[in-house]
Amino acid sequence: MLLYTPVIALDVLASAAAGSDVEAQRWLGSRTDELVQHEDTRELFLSIRADDDLSGFEARDRLKMMRRLEPGSDGFVQLTAVHAADGRYAGATIINLKSGEIGGWLAPSYRRQGLGIELFRAAVQLGHRHLDIKVVRAGAEPTNSASRGALAAVGFTAAPGPTRFTLGDGREIDACWYQHAQESTALCRGGN
Repeated sequence: MLLYTPVIALDVLASAAAGSDVEAQRWLGSRTDELVQHEDTRELFLSIRADDDLSGFEARDRLKMMRRLEPGSDGFVQLTAVHAADGRYAGATIINLKSGEIGGWLAPSYRRQGLGIELFRAAVQLGHRHLDIKVVRAGAEPTNSASRGALAAVGFTAAPGPTRFTLGDGREIDACWYQHAQESTALCRGGN
């Protein structure tokens, strides 16, 4: 997978579509305003290649999707995931700058292929090497074996945390917590 900081609105919209289906929301519990509600719209976003010229869309819609993003100040950093083989939007990972907590999701056609490992590995690298976060944390529902397995494969270990967690949609779930610690971080050489 190719992971990058979203550049245009489509990068955010398509990655949101990747996690807006019922199966993903069972685990994510996103707020309604964070979801791509209509199945047809989700499918449309997920059929677009990240390098498509969008010429088939009306000018108004094309302008909305191509709008360049300003660096956010919402306390989160997102990486948009594109599947390297087919160029389609595959998901995203986010990191909370204050708590160091990460999350991630994949579009339905990219699940159950081990790509969650790549997603969480990218979040760890982003946190440690680029954001200088010493301890990256993640929570998962105890029955979410896919997420827990991907976290373990990347080197996360069990960590203390609340046994109940309230998701964005207000649903309270059981939770287990993990952490990935790195004693010394080497910040990337790029500018901040």
